[in-house]
Amino acid sequence: MPSTLYPLKFLPLYKQVIWGGNRLKDYGFHYEPLPNCGELWALSSVEGHESVIANGFLAENTLNEAIEIYMGDLVGDKVYNRYGTEFPLLVKLIDAARDLSIQVHPGDELAQQRGMARGKTEMWYVMQADPEARLISGFRRDTTPEEYTAALASGHLTDLLHAEQPAPGDVYFIPAGRVHALGKGLMVAEIQQTSDCTYRIYDYDRVDADGHKRQLHTAEAMDAIDFGGIKGSAATRYAARRNQTVTLADCPYFTTRLVDFDQPMHKNLEDQDSFVIYLCIGGLAAVKSLETIVPMHTGECVLVPAVADSVELFCEGPAKLLEVTVDTTGWNDAPRTEGDWMAQFVGMEA
Repeated sequence: MPSTLYPLKFLPLYKQVIWGGNRLKDYGFHYEPLPNCGELWALSSVEGHESVIANGFLAENTLNEAIEIYMGDLVGDKVYNRYGTEFPLLVKLIDAARDLSIQVHPGDELAQQRGMARGKTEMWYVMQADPEARLISGFRRDTTPEEYTAALASGHLTDLLHAEQPAPGDVYFIPAGRVHALGKGLMVAEIQQTSDCTYRIYDYDRVDADGHKRQLHTAEAMDAIDFGGIKGSAATRYAARRNQTVTLADCPYFTTRLVDFDQPMHKNLEDQDSFVIYLCIGGLAAVKSLETIVPMHTGECVLVPAVADSVELFCEGPAKLLEVTVDTTGWNDAPRTEGDWMAQFVGMEA
């Protein structure tokens, strides 16, 4: 049957959080009456928070409903066989007007032992950073659980943690198990597994509007934490090249590339058994595939179906896109070990 699919665009989902700000309005998003919009979910399959299609004849249907109809044509046969109607990735913009809690996410094995579908590995692309903004990624040195527990109890946890000052364009890969936190003054794009499981370790003793502290997950986090230290910068080293595609992250859950361009680009997708997400992180751009052109501005994303053989990218002046796929190569073979894909992100000098 000929495919009637086309590149899909989605309505944004806004999330009010205690640490959120209002920078999303700078990109043309409107979310009154939310006073603290800390997250924009650009693409989501999380139950109860499914993205709604905004363009074409599928408009007003959810992403999950589209997958149910088009299955492998939309997401790729191997992706559909593994995940069914649940889209495997969650794409966000995060605006931190205040420090986020110090937290950790479980890996797949631990999450499944605790009744969840999967764990949470993620990455950040820094879009904006105030001069004094900081983030936390891992421990300063190898740490024992006893040292960690004592520091947490005495209020000195941050003394053990690796903090650094990021700049726009920096990339941080956050594997499941790494203690981390975004600091105030940061705007990041986040690519992550479809999971909303977070173990909150420390929240600076702040309270909500009703005077209540947010729940901590001290005991649950212990089994999830990787206590290994970070050597050098936690940022991923890469060299951006105009009008070329550069890999930022490559793990079993997603592959993310940067497309920094000021002229039309052609992408051949014939050998790929996966959808492609394009998230605009700067400028004005457009995606053309399957005889359909979809414009996008910063903060918007387009999902190119797996059935597409190619895609054309256009821009009005310089633009930046994150290109996100799932590498299904070898899914029927022995899976890559954690060491195979972690080595390129841990302990790298900036």
